[in-house]
Amino acid sequence: MTGLGALIKRNIKLYFSDKGMFFSSLITPVILLVLYGTFLKNVYDDSFRSALEAAGVSVSDKLINGCVGGQLVSSLLAVSCVTVAFCSNLLMIKDKTTGAKRDLTITPVKPGTLALGYYFSTIFSTLIISLTATGVCFGYLAVVGWYLSVGDVFALLLDVLLLTLFGTALSSCVNFFLSTDGQASAVGTLISAGYGFICGAYMPISSFTEGLRKVISLLPGTYGTSLLRNHAMQGVFDEMSSLGFPTEAVEAIRDGVDCNIYFFGNKVEQSEMYLVLIASVAVLIGLYIVMNVVAGRKKRR
Repeated sequence: MTGLGALIKRNIKLYFSDKGMFFSSLITPVILLVLYGTFLKNVYDDSFRSALEAAGVSVSDKLINGCVGGQLVSSLLAVSCVTVAFCSNLLMIKDKTTGAKRDLTITPVKPGTLALGYYFSTIFSTLIISLTATGVCFGYLAVVGWYLSVGDVFALLLDVLLLTLFGTALSSCVNFFLSTDGQASAVGTLISAGYGFICGAYMPISSFTEGLRKVISLLPGTYGTSLLRNHAMQGVFDEMSSLGFPTEAVEAIRDGVDCNIYFFGNKVEQSEMYLVLIASVAVLIGLYIVMNVVAGRKKRR
C-alpha cells in the first residue's frame, strides 16, 4: 500500500502542477453549462410549455424552470463526469510520451499497482471538478426553482460519485492503448462530442427510433443519466402530483425525459440501474488491471 500511496500522491501532484491538464478538465463543465443555459434551456422550456398547454394544464413559471433546470443539470453532470475523467487521465499518456512510465516499470512496483495508482489519482482529480460542477448546478437550481429534498441531494452526490468511477474506469481502459498526445486529443474530442448523444444527455432516448433505443439501453452510461434525471427532477414530479396532475400525465413526462428507462420493453427500476452501473465499474476496473498485468509480463520476457 505504501507504493500505491506514493504513486497516487505523485500523480495528483503532477496533475495539479500541470495547468494545461487541470484547466482542460475544468473548462469542460463550464462550456457545457454555458451551452445548456444558452441553447438547450429554451428548447426544453418550449417543449414542456407546449406539452402542458396541449393537455390544458397551467403551471407556474417556477415549476417549469425547476423542471427544465433539473433536466439541464442532470444532462451536464452525466456528460462532464465522464468527459472530465478522460481529461484528468491524460497523465497516463503523458508518462508514456515523456518516458516516465518506462522508468516506473523498471522499479519493483507491480504493473497492477501502477495501474491502480493512475486510476485512484484520476478519481480524486475528477471528483474535485465534478463536485465543483455539482455545487454550481445546485446554485443554478436555487436561482431558477429549487424542488430538491435532502434525500435528492445526497442521491445526486452518489450518482456523481458512481459516474466518476465509471468514467475513470472507461477512460483508463481506452487510454491504455494510446501512446501519443495526438491520439489522446482525437479520442478526447470524439468522447466529448459523441458521449452526450449515446447516453441520452443531449437528446432524450425516447425521441430515437426503436432500434436505436434498444442499442442505447445496452450502454451503462444510459442508466447513469437516468439516475441523475430521477433525482434532479423527483421534487418537481412530487409537486406536480400535489397540484393534482393525473398520474398518467406525470408518468408520460417521466417517460419523455428518460426518468423511466425500458430494456426491450421492460421498465428498469432504479435499484437495477445502480446494479448495472456498479457492475460496469467493477468489470472495467478488472479489465484495466488485467491489461496492465499482461502487458507487464510481456515486457519481462
